[in-house]
Amino acid sequence: MKPMGRTQTNCYIVTIDNKDLIIDPGMSATSWVIENVKNPIAILNTHGHYDHVWSNAELKERFKIPIYINKSDAFMLEKCVLGQNPPKSRADILVNNDELLNIDGLKVQYRHFAGHTPGNSIIEIEDVWFSGDFLFQQSIGRWDFPFSSGEEMAKSLEKAMKIDGNFTLYPGHGMSTTLKEEQRGMDMWLNYVKNN
Repeated sequence: MKPMGRTQTNCYIVTIDNKDLIIDPGMSATSWVIENVKNPIAILNTHGHYDHVWSNAELKERFKIPIYINKSDAFMLEKCVLGQNPPKSRADILVNNDELLNIDGLKVQYRHFAGHTPGNSIIEIEDVWFSGDFLFQQSIGRWDFPFSSGEEMAKSLEKAMKIDGNFTLYPGHGMSTTLKEEQRGMDMWLNYVKNN
């Protein structure tokens, strides 16, 4: 993991069975990724905001590997909704809500938690959640951006509160935490979202 660019967006490389998955390659991520992968097979985006997808195009061109993103966020790869100017990329695989993928023999579960963006998802690999900008250590993602929704964020928090599992969370920004730890504060966040 390495925080990238001015937004310090965490880029992750997950290696299983000598296969590398690249998660959320943000600004200036390309050189670090190249130095730290041996057999990259896919680029996985938690959502479509520029700071999580900035290096998609470079890495796709370099390694000839597909880009995966929830179908509802795919448009953001070609048109930034936050007024920035990231290199445009195009999704190769449009992921359905809560879809279980088999990527070259690796099981990857996309869990849909809309609110921060329409297609915002966490990426579940074994007992780990790459939570993007949905859950952080003692915080949650913003819901005041274009295409964000407080109503959807509330539904997502309610959904996350019901999930039973000992998952380690690696968020899009900041330090790692656990789902159980963050569930302790979800009632508070749910009330906050509903009242703001």
